[in-house]
Amino acid sequence: MILKRKPDVFFEHFLLIGDNLREAARLFRENVENLSDTETYAESIKLLEDRGDEYTHAIFKALNQTFITPLEREDIMLLTVKLDDVLDGMEACSDLLDIYCIKEPDPYMRLFARIVENCTEEIAAALQLLAAKKLPDIHRHNFRINDLEKEADQLYRESLQVLFAENTDLKKIIQFKEIYEKMESILDCCEDVANALEGIIMRS
Repeated sequence: MILKRKPDVFFEHFLLIGDNLREAARLFRENVENLSDTETYAESIKLLEDRGDEYTHAIFKALNQTFITPLEREDIMLLTVKLDDVLDGMEACSDLLDIYCIKEPDPYMRLFARIVENCTEEIAAALQLLAAKKLPDIHRHNFRINDLEKEADQLYRESLQVLFAENTDLKKIIQFKEIYEKMESILDCCEDVANALEGIIMRS
């Protein structure tokens, strides 16, 4: 009889977080592209954020109960927090779209949402490699995340330039500026995840 090795609780939950992030990003992108029912989307993303919190708490609980961990404790904590930040950002932005009753997305919102979705795909793939202990292969996903974040930085600058140049409605300017800022901050959080993964690679 061959005994199967018990899955590592930390890697297992990182994989769950990765899948949850991808699902949230898909809903986020659909919400931004449609904006027909922002309240329903915001509620759906909130449910995924709640699930993400459960995974986060499970990891912290395991840290308190586990003597030997597969990675440095500080690395596990940092990566977990940074992953949670990405999901929190999507939830906060979905709430803004609902609160401000944005009914018509502009091209910049659509592009931001697609970049967020692309980033979460890279993060999920990197977490799968982390669980498989194929650390060197994570680099290419981190590089891609960094490239996407730079793309988002440029998009943010351009979106503000166009917003201020083409609009005189102060209310719209304030609302759209805050939405752009929140969307760009999600990509910053994704880059933080990549940096946390790079730290793990360096210390392994």
